[in-house]
Amino acid sequence: MKKRILALALVASMCVSLAACGNSGSKETEGTAANSSSAAAETTASGETEAEGDPVKGGTLTISLSASPSKLDPIHYSGTYESEIIKNVCDTLIEYNKDLSEYVPSLATDWTVSDDGMTYVFNIRQGVKFQKGKYQDGREMTAEDVAYSLNRSGELSDSNRLSMLDKAEATGDYEVTCTLKTANSSFLTALTDAGNAIVPKEEVEGWGDDFGSHLVGTGPFSLESFQLDQQAVLKKNADYWLAEPNLDEVIFKVITDSTQAANALQTGELDVAMDLKGESVQKVKDNADLTLLETPGLHVAYVYFNMEQGPTADIKVRKALIEAVNVEEMVSSLYKYGEAQNASLPLPPGSWGYDASLESKVPGYDPEDAKKLLAEAGYGDGLTLDLYISDTEVRQNMAVLLQAYWAQVGVTLNIHASEWGTFSEVAMSNNADVYGMSWTWYPDPYFFLNKLFSTDEFGGIGNGQHYSNAKVDELLQKALEATDQADRADYYKQALALIVDDLPGLFYANENVIYGVNGRVHDFIQRADNTVRFVTTENNVWVTD
Repeated sequence: MKKRILALALVASMCVSLAACGNSGSKETEGTAANSSSAAAETTASGETEAEGDPVKGGTLTISLSASPSKLDPIHYSGTYESEIIKNVCDTLIEYNKDLSEYVPSLATDWTVSDDGMTYVFNIRQGVKFQKGKYQDGREMTAEDVAYSLNRSGELSDSNRLSMLDKAEATGDYEVTCTLKTANSSFLTALTDAGNAIVPKEEVEGWGDDFGSHLVGTGPFSLESFQLDQQAVLKKNADYWLAEPNLDEVIFKVITDSTQAANALQTGELDVAMDLKGESVQKVKDNADLTLLETPGLHVAYVYFNMEQGPTADIKVRKALIEAVNVEEMVSSLYKYGEAQNASLPLPPGSWGYDASLESKVPGYDPEDAKKLLAEAGYGDGLTLDLYISDTEVRQNMAVLLQAYWAQVGVTLNIHASEWGTFSEVAMSNNADVYGMSWTWYPDPYFFLNKLFSTDEFGGIGNGQHYSNAKVDELLQKALEATDQADRADYYKQALALIVDDLPGLFYANENVIYGVNGRVHDFIQRADNTVRFVTTENNVWVTD
């Protein structure tokens, strides 16, 4: 066995790729300050708020979510809105550091990997306690809890977040051995995901289907209350193993309208406004008491086509729908304040599997050819499609523009907008003609290409459109089994080329991560994966009055 606390060589490739996309000509991938005139706080080049003086204990931080979380049980969560809460209530075995460049220990202190890449042995941190719940009184977490949580995810995760795991076993009081089905280079990264958080069996079984509303973990905050479509209130876990949180309370407040979030930030109702878009970005820039944090995200916004049934099962229809849209015009209309860059591929430029040479293979704007293709496919007299989206402002605006573009080539588009929980169920069901959403995760291409295009992901939120290509599946599997990143990148680029040829969707934008922060917030770190952490080895957020 050879010890590995792996460091990923990702930062350089992220910087080069993002600079090539014309991101203000900068080679920095970390958050930058558009406005740092607040006297109380300033923003550094690393996207962190800071202030002079010692941290202050106490206080409440209120932060917005742009869509309502619905499933807080780790095995059932389907969106970042839920993971923001889960990762502050629960811990995972390992974590990424703030710039996503290396793994850092969390509930596992260290680990070893067998030479064949099939067996991982984790040493579990001692003395860590669960938060008190109804069915256990804050007992110590053990190796049995880790094995239970990982096996539960491997067997029951709605999004197959640990599908590579064969079994996890407690092989000592503080040792867990994980055996994989096949060698899989993405396993450690998967362990950082909120869906693989460690939870106590008593609480899971005691609450049953209602466990998510009473989530218990080992994290810095406990879930005090959860009101669907309204807010989640988190209270400080004073016994947190890493450090006592500076904050007494964190409130995640659901505000789906970006302008409302910016207004709430200006009035002091919010301390941090996430996912800012449109005019709200300028509002924050223009307010001397607020700071805008903005960084290129590992993000793709897209419209997916049903690959298995309905009109879009025909590649001619898919090509016509892509050619009917002027992406450059649509993106400039949707993101008037530079909140995103034009996209064309289902992988963000910040991923080390990105291949810019494939951009030219994507059909360009050609509405006349789109009409011809629809006629050849038997839809010369037009057709009607149903588009499903979440009820966020930017997705609804996108849908209206798409409706207008497609109408010009004879396509009637019915728009169905709903809160995230309802939308995600539809997206996983393969019952929609078309659905629009976005995807953000880690730099490893696995979390985009495998999750969105592997046949094994049927029924998950990523591959709800049922994309399936045997050659793509083969390449994706080879990429997982390879241990050298250059080899993995080559396999992913080959798979990406085949995916582009199949025209599975319209990939139109790479959105930035944009937050507004008021001057009372300190030691807050913005991350490219759009996650927030209030207590880590690198920060412990605090507020002043």
